[in-house]
Amino acid sequence: MDPAFQLADVSAAQLVLIGAAALGGSVLGGLAGYGTGLVVPIFLAPVVGVANVVPVMAVGMIFANGSRAMAFWRDIHWPHARRVLLFGLPACVAGAYSYTLLEARWVALLLGGFFVASVPLRRALARSGWALGTRGVAAAGAGFGYLNGTMTGVGMLLISLLMAAGLQGAAVIGTDAIISVIMGFAKIALFGGVARLDAELALAGVLIGLCTAPGGFIARRLLARIPLKVHTAFMDAIVLAGGASFLWRGLA
Repeated sequence: MDPAFQLADVSAAQLVLIGAAALGGSVLGGLAGYGTGLVVPIFLAPVVGVANVVPVMAVGMIFANGSRAMAFWRDIHWPHARRVLLFGLPACVAGAYSYTLLEARWVALLLGGFFVASVPLRRALARSGWALGTRGVAAAGAGFGYLNGTMTGVGMLLISLLMAAGLQGAAVIGTDAIISVIMGFAKIALFGGVARLDAELALAGVLIGLCTAPGGFIARRLLARIPLKVHTAFMDAIVLAGGASFLWRGLA
C-alpha cells in the first residue's frame, strides 16, 4: 500500500502541475469525448500514490461528467442508459471492490497495461464497425462496468459501446456522461465504505474536478483550429508514455 496521503505535504508546484494536467485533460476530453481519465493519472500518481489514483479520480470525474450531463441533459438516451446500468452498475461496484484488494504494484501494472493497450484498442474499435442490439448493450454494459470500477480512463469503451448501439453526436456525449456520473457515485460510496477514500483524498478529487470545469469551453474554441489527426497523435503519445511510466513503477 502507498503511505497515507496528506494534502498539506503537496507543494505548490505539484498542485499547479496537477491542476494544469486536469485542465489539459479536460480539454482533450472535450475534443475527443474521452481522455481526462487517461491523462490526469499520469501526473497524479506520484503525488497521491498509485493505489489512490482511482478513488481520487472517481471524485474528480464527477465534476467533469456532471457538467457534461447537465449541458446535454435533453440529449440523453435514457433507454440505453438504463440498459447499460442494469448489469453495469453492480459490475462497477464489484470491480471497485476488486481494486481495493490489489497492492500498489499490481495497480500500477494494471493501469499501465490498460493505458498502453488503449491506443491500439481504440483504433481497432474505430475500424471494426461492430453493432449492438438491446441485449448486447446490457451485456456489454456489464463488462464496461467492471472495468470502470477497477481503473480510470475507460471512457472510450463506453463511447464505442453507445455508438455501436446506434447513438450519434450529442446523444452519445449526454448518455455517456450520465452513465459515468451514476457509476462514479457508486465507486465513491464503495471506496468510502472500505476506507480507501478519506477526507484528504476526497478534497484532492474535488480540486481536480474544479480544474476540469473550463475544459469543455476551451475545447469548443479549439475544435475548429486543431486538425483531428494532430490531436489524436498527440494524445496517443501522452497515453503511451504514461502507460510506460506506470509499468515501470510496477516492475521496479
